Amino acid sequence: MGEKMGSVDKRGRLEEEVFSYTPGKDKVFISYRGKQVTVLKGEKRQVFLRKIAGADRLDAQLIMAKATGNFKRGNEKNRKG
Repeated sequence: MGEKMGSVDKRGRLEEEVFSYTPGKDKVFISYRGKQVTVLKGEKRQVFLRKIAGADRLDAQLIMAKATGNFKRGNEKNRKG
């Protein structure tokens, strides 16, 4: 997946490592810039954990961005805060 990253994240936003995740007993919590934005349960949790297990840091950022459903498309205005 690493080779495709340049075409997906053209502005290099994911290089800032804005996403993080915390695995729980039966849930995975995904945060964006320190704020929890998504909770994965059941099959979605299992699929996420399988994908993220072998991912490098940039691929992991892309996996988390896609899991949140809030991956920036480039047409949002820059906002402070």
